Amino acid sequence: MKDIPFTDILFKDLRERRPLIHCVTNYVTMNDCANLAYAIGASPMMAMAMEEAEEITARSSATLLNTGTPSTERFAFCRRCGCEANRLGHSVVVDPVGIGASAWRLRETELLFTEVRPTIIRANASECRALLRIGGDEKGVDSLSGTDLTILKELAAQAAKSHQCTVLLSDAVDIVSDGVRTEVVSGGSASMRAITGAGCMLSLLCTAFCAVTSDAFGAACSASRFWKACAESAESLSGGIGGFHMALFDAAEHLSLLRAID
Repeated sequence: MKDIPFTDILFKDLRERRPLIHCVTNYVTMNDCANLAYAIGASPMMAMAMEEAEEITARSSATLLNTGTPSTERFAFCRRCGCEANRLGHSVVVDPVGIGASAWRLRETELLFTEVRPTIIRANASECRALLRIGGDEKGVDSLSGTDLTILKELAAQAAKSHQCTVLLSDAVDIVSDGVRTEVVSGGSASMRAITGAGCMLSLLCTAFCAVTSDAFGAACSASRFWKACAESAESLSGGIGGFHMALFDAAEHLSLLRAID
């Protein structure tokens, strides 16, 4: 019997199991993350009430904690959901959106990491620098500091070692590191930087894959490669940014169905 690629197995399992994904994501990209989850075969739940935090987390196969559009209450909700997921042994993906934008946001994110053990951190270069307290420029949620590939690889590896997890540092070229292994993923489309939510949706992909595998490094690598393939497909089908945005969901559905082999 021929070997089945790891990513194909992930998509096959997603289609068969349709795992519930608890998406504590920001208000800007909530709809996009839900639609992407459906496109690849997962089932999203966007719960927000503190009163049901543990119950929804327990029913879910994996949890995404996205700290964009933050408030004190939302950070507390993230901590409660993350702690419950840790207690149950469920995967937790953390997307520390724009944490260098304010001292308060950085403090709250650091508090989150003192209480919650992440499985994957998906961040850009500036967010990784802020996590490591080594500086970096922020403008909203965008990474402004371009660096060479060697420095980006070291940055991802340092963040992975510091938080004892897998880090997906997303940029024009993505870096995936667990502190020991490091993978470089190229490709994609420059149009990803012209739309809102591309990184948030990549974090959703990581979470969905973690719902069907315990291999966090493999899940992050697969998510990165797949999302770049979706970007390339969407770019070939669209005539502008609006069309590109919508074409991403069609590409995700089409490519994931192709990978979900029998």
